Amino acid sequence: MSDQHSSTIAGEEFLAGSHHRRFKRLARRVFFTIVTNTSRSSLGTLQLTEKWGAHEKTYSFGSGELQADLTINDPNAYAALVFGGSRGLGRSYVNGLWDTSDIATLIRFLFRATQPLRTFLDRLANRFTALSNLWHRRGPSKVKDRENIHAHYDLSNEFFELMLDDTMAYSCAIFQDGNTSLFDAQTEKFDRLCRKLRLTPGDHVLEIGTGWGGFAIHAAKHYGARVTTTTISENQRLSALERVAEAGVSDLVTVIGEHYADLTGTYDALVSVEMIEAVDWRKYNEFFATCSTLLKENGRMAMQAITISEQSFERAKHQEDFIRDLIFPGGCLPSVTAIMRSISNVTDLKATGLEDIGIHYAKTLQLWRDAVNSQFDEVKALGFDERFLRLWNMYLCYCEGAFIERHISVVQMVFEKPRAEAYLSYPAH
Repeated sequence: MSDQHSSTIAGEEFLAGSHHRRFKRLARRVFFTIVTNTSRSSLGTLQLTEKWGAHEKTYSFGSGELQADLTINDPNAYAALVFGGSRGLGRSYVNGLWDTSDIATLIRFLFRATQPLRTFLDRLANRFTALSNLWHRRGPSKVKDRENIHAHYDLSNEFFELMLDDTMAYSCAIFQDGNTSLFDAQTEKFDRLCRKLRLTPGDHVLEIGTGWGGFAIHAAKHYGARVTTTTISENQRLSALERVAEAGVSDLVTVIGEHYADLTGTYDALVSVEMIEAVDWRKYNEFFATCSTLLKENGRMAMQAITISEQSFERAKHQEDFIRDLIFPGGCLPSVTAIMRSISNVTDLKATGLEDIGIHYAKTLQLWRDAVNSQFDEVKALGFDERFLRLWNMYLCYCEGAFIERHISVVQMVFEKPRAEAYLSYPAH
């Protein structure tokens, strides 16, 4: 494991810890109560095995098509699962306190099991939104934004090359059917965004969030568009420059390293693919106002965004969950309503398109996970260890389960300036 990443998940603070005996007993009782209540509603089946030292016992809860299993390797796991939320769930798995044959299915079961509690907490958060916003009124700085992006996207270009397909798209693909390759599905995603932007040769597109250059290369190569693309990940910027040159579109694509708030000029179109998740909720107005200013009077904006359910947004935006804790520091999933609120408050943009593609992310994540696990020797050669593999499997499977259970989703949204030409439908390419 790289020194940078091991420092994130090593040390005593990462471990579930040795809890007081009475808390262990309490946590176990609470956990059994939760899964017992779930079993009564036929939301799924859980086979629970306790296996530590000389102790070994198996329990079965519930009924239904969804069948999950959980092996507790250390009684401290109960306290981590019950009192630690998703952070405890992720940390305790990485440390080997529990195992399962299928993380995604177990996550789905746990989402169902904790639905009543999450609904209560969501309602509580929505009731006290104004107070919470006042208490958390200060957002991160540009320097902090760069630090957060560096922590994840600068992990290792070589690692991401092992996980992703040749487009190097680290975002939800769109599959035509079960036989569609990941490369073709990612290409379809890029193509759909280009069609929604109605790109034509010579259009100047601004992309906020370069990734490794996949969209910029596609828009230039297949639509003849000029693309200025920006990323605050230096590793991504350098890699994107190389990929643009290899694709032979250096004359059309300019890769820069500017923060979105520092961008200037006006463009025919603007695109942002799963970058809004790195924008703090307190910065939404700034982000969308900037996007609107950067568009010509007849310009269009297309955005692909991972979104959280409307009911959970107010709670989640303040929560230090597993993903924010160990994967994407500073991350924040918007809701569609939160996006539209900023659009209406600070821009003259009109929403003209909304497409939900969330179910495609489960398949995308499965293919990424398969790629990582099938090439673990190559991953280890990059300096990552088995604990990192457990962390990455938990991350990918946690997200997969959340997408399948519709706790989170992905949307493509289109916004147009007042003078944008109206069309009856999106053109085929």
